Amino acid sequence: MRLYQWVKNLLVFVPMVAAHDVSADAAIAGVAAFACFGLCASAAYLINDLRDLEADRAHPRKRERPFAAGRLPAGAGRAAAVALVAVGLGAAPFVAAEFAAWLAVYVAATLGYSFWFKRIALFDVVVLAGLYTVRVIAGGAATGNPMTLWLLAFSMFLFTSLACLKRHAEVTEMADAGRLSVDGRGYQADDEGLLMSFGTSAGMASVITLALYINSAVVGNIYARPALLWGVCPVMLYWIARMWLASRRGRMTDDPIVFAARDPASWGLLALMAGLVAMAWFG
Repeated sequence: MRLYQWVKNLLVFVPMVAAHDVSADAAIAGVAAFACFGLCASAAYLINDLRDLEADRAHPRKRERPFAAGRLPAGAGRAAAVALVAVGLGAAPFVAAEFAAWLAVYVAATLGYSFWFKRIALFDVVVLAGLYTVRVIAGGAATGNPMTLWLLAFSMFLFTSLACLKRHAEVTEMADAGRLSVDGRGYQADDEGLLMSFGTSAGMASVITLALYINSAVVGNIYARPALLWGVCPVMLYWIARMWLASRRGRMTDDPIVFAARDPASWGLLALMAGLVAMAWFG
């Protein structure tokens, strides 16, 4: 079920935080949305592992996963996946009807990814970025803080960069192992440069979008000292560059968000950005 991957579902709180909504109702709805996404995401991981048995058995780390290693029967995985989706989707309407609709979109897109999309080079990156973004949109629907166009554009570019980073790490690992292609994916070892170019460009575009937002008239109506927000841009630039450097040097794990959650430097940079935002807000 990969409970450690639930850290990605914290994205449902982004619209609430961006809107500075500190109400108890929003927080409770956010926690409920987090749980629903977690259940559905775990079901998706079970299905994905069952679909990737042969590829995982040929992978240096993934071959230790319970299904690939033969420690769990496939039937148990299928039953658990159905139960988790049923509970997650069944509870979603009690959070908000619009949230339930977005969660259903997430489940459908995840199934499409597991069965077809992840085998199409670059299109899989677009789908992965979309899955991250859907979490944010659904979080806004759950907490009553719909996404702005600024947040949507920022999310699209940042998550595209992270999706490329995930694929780049896999391609780099396979290239270092002397293999010409990534099993179960549409990539070859020499695609590493393309993924890095595409991903770093998307990351820079996210920072440019943030800078344009800071310079907009909207910010002056929200923050007491908006000039402090400019400090967030170089910190984010450094974090994105650092993540890509880690992948280039073969230190990136399969998922960049999980890597960042375990990386003390990323936590320090996040705290610095949060401090700048807080000072800009309160003045």
